[in-house]
Amino acid sequence: MLAAALTTGCGDKLNIEPQQSIDEGEALSTSENVQAVLVGAYDALGDGDLYGGQLMKDTDLLADDGEVFWSGTYIQPREFYVKSIQTNNANVESTYLAAYVAINIANNVLSALDVVDEAERDRVEGEALFIRGLVYFDLARTYGKAWNDGDPTQNPAVPLVTAPTRTIDESSRVPRNTVAQVYDQAITDLTRAVELLPEENGFFATTYAASAVLARIYLQQQEYGKAAQAANRVIEEGDYALVGNYANAFNNTATSTSEDIFAIQVTTQDGVNSLHTFYANPDNGGRGDIDILPAHLALYEEGDERLSLFYVDDPSDPQTLVRTGKWKNQYGNVPLIRLAEMYLTRAEANLRAGSTVGATPQEDLTVVRERVGLSPTSATLEAILLERKLELAFEGHSLHDTKRTEQAVDDIPFDADRLVYPIPLREVDAAGLQQNPGYGG
Repeated sequence: MLAAALTTGCGDKLNIEPQQSIDEGEALSTSENVQAVLVGAYDALGDGDLYGGQLMKDTDLLADDGEVFWSGTYIQPREFYVKSIQTNNANVESTYLAAYVAINIANNVLSALDVVDEAERDRVEGEALFIRGLVYFDLARTYGKAWNDGDPTQNPAVPLVTAPTRTIDESSRVPRNTVAQVYDQAITDLTRAVELLPEENGFFATTYAASAVLARIYLQQQEYGKAAQAANRVIEEGDYALVGNYANAFNNTATSTSEDIFAIQVTTQDGVNSLHTFYANPDNGGRGDIDILPAHLALYEEGDERLSLFYVDDPSDPQTLVRTGKWKNQYGNVPLIRLAEMYLTRAEANLRAGSTVGATPQEDLTVVRERVGLSPTSATLEAILLERKLELAFEGHSLHDTKRTEQAVDDIPFDADRLVYPIPLREVDAAGLQQNPGYGG
């Protein structure tokens, strides 16, 4: 009897269903399960190595031209700061892998649309396409050359994978697609997402979030008419408004502001704000690895309320270090797309295209300046680009704006090989991917 009881007991324990994972077939078998997987795609999107902050912080360090100082001890970010990235850089690899995790989850959702309730199907498809399109765009412009650097139809970007990867075999060794092909896929995904997504969707992607990313893509491609139209749609049709105080656009916990078109959600239970980790000082729970230098502060006009967001480690010490206050809250959301960006995109695109879609460049520039207590100024290209630089500082725009406007970085030409991420050594070794120029064989 004892032997029988022990045998039965062991058998029951061996057949226990895992509680932290489920079988693939079950995961995509019902509408509710597919939508749960979609939430997982957002979770992957907000990974600390991706839009939780690392992608933006590292590209800003790579684009720095004497306006910040990396004082931290981590080698990986320092390689970006000194413009000498190694192919085995752990940040290069982890951002790349986190991006493909998000893409693969989105691909799984898209493969199971037939089981999603009809009432939810368009939204689910649109959200998955938004995630995939956003990530592919940033992969292309980070691991590949800029659109205006050589021939985008020939320059390699990253592998396009649009079906779920569930097993690894020889077919998994997908070669790199061109910059143009990856941009085209992102535009196709996001254009379809615009059609499918609702105008309101909580803190998940909306039709206007998809239009905002399209505005970014078109601006990068120097398709100024299309960029103005996409940004104008967000401004004129979306229910967004600039917050009255610039500082209130940041460090918000568990809720988005009226200015947030799309933000990565961070709470005490979930999500990561790695921008806080490196920009905030120890008194605010960060490492204090990035110091803001006088060269950056000197760019602001007297009376600019954005200056009040900077703070010092020790107010009693005149030699103390200066920090940006955008990332003081460990649990603050990460605003990925703000309305202010759309005003500045529309202003620049209209100026370059000689158009007045929605408003004049002067009107849009004035809206952004008046919010921070500045009087109107002539809307020259130089003025708009400077306003964009200051308004969006430390939010991950520097490298891409520098490249598309063909500016040098610390006397390094915008099209230099060292301003493009290497393909992770892991992918070169395991998948046989072609390495970028300047990084060896």
